[in-house]
Amino acid sequence: MDDSTDALSADAARTVDAIWRIEGARIVAGLAKMVGDVGLAEDLAQQAIVDALEQWPESGVPRNAGAWLTAVAKRKAIDGWRRRERLDDRYRAIAHDLDAREDEEWDPIGDDVLRLVFTACHPVLARDAQVAMTLRMIGGLTTEEIGRLYFVPVATVQQRIVRAKKTLSAAMVPFEVPDPHEWSARLGSVLGVVYLVFTEGYAATSGDRWIRIDLANEALRIGRVLARLMPREPEVHGLVALMEFQASRFAARVARDGTPILLADQDRSRWDRAQIERGRAALARADAIGRGRGSYALQAAIAECHAVARRFEDTDWERIVLLYEALGRIAPNPVVELNRAVAVSMATGPASALQIVDRLAADGALRGSHLLPSVRGELLSRLGRREEARSELTTAAGLAGNEREREVLRAKAAAL
Repeated sequence: MDDSTDALSADAARTVDAIWRIEGARIVAGLAKMVGDVGLAEDLAQQAIVDALEQWPESGVPRNAGAWLTAVAKRKAIDGWRRRERLDDRYRAIAHDLDAREDEEWDPIGDDVLRLVFTACHPVLARDAQVAMTLRMIGGLTTEEIGRLYFVPVATVQQRIVRAKKTLSAAMVPFEVPDPHEWSARLGSVLGVVYLVFTEGYAATSGDRWIRIDLANEALRIGRVLARLMPREPEVHGLVALMEFQASRFAARVARDGTPILLADQDRSRWDRAQIERGRAALARADAIGRGRGSYALQAAIAECHAVARRFEDTDWERIVLLYEALGRIAPNPVVELNRAVAVSMATGPASALQIVDRLAADGALRGSHLLPSVRGELLSRLGRREEARSELTTAAGLAGNEREREVLRAKAAAL
């Protein structure tokens, strides 16, 4: 294979990866609606991607790449059923219907993605399997990225996804939004997965972009649909509020060259004020239901504190500390405690915050994550302990999976 062929193959791989991240959820959702099996739909989509990697370097990328992948996957489904010695009536009918619609324009229905989320979060699956499967199919994350999010080996992620697909197939779980009386059983998992997808878009764990607006916007869209479906669930509105507040900063979070801009340095005139108001309205709807604030509503209230401060110096850090304390009691989590330490450092100084961070380090809950040494390095720097700070920031840069974040951490270390 010559250099030009290698280059074409590399270009095709990058293109396929980009298309999968943007359209993968809709492709799988559309196929699942057709074949009635989420696991089979994902397998068919992956087979179509293999074909794309083989054919596109020579033929070029089709004008509607998503339609091409869907059509190839549909043909593979039909061919697979026809190869069977005996087709039952159901498969024969599906194959006939798909064949008849082969030339139809590809027009995925947005709510199919929501059906895919509910199916992947079915109670027959363990929570870790629900999350892994949904992040793979909805978020388009690789198994490496999912493993990095949860600090588990890639092989573990792969096993969870394979087992989840087999379980859904064995349990004959239908591809549908469940009846309303079943929603509450899946709501916690659905909200958790939606927010994880948003978080990956808000601060990507890998790659050369710090934010992935397409991914975050898809999560926000699903959240808004959920809010319309479940208007009496305060945590749904709380999650929508949180995502609205955080998404309002996107225009100010990166420089033109893609370099991250941290909260303290952002031009707040570039924040989307209309989106902030939508966030405040969603949080007000959550509060009006009168059942108290859950974890998403509390996080939204924290984000609101940032959103309403005209300058970084005007931020109500004391209130943020109180909100993090409440959040830590109802949803204890080492990342929440680390964020509380950051708020404490702004409210009362870095010394007291460093004690919190050192306790977290001793517990080992965030071992392998760049977050703890990153925060610890900042605190040590503010305390004038420059050598220790540089060491921590260098360690954080080595652990960070996102190239843009690594650049920021390396620059901070070099400045010391």
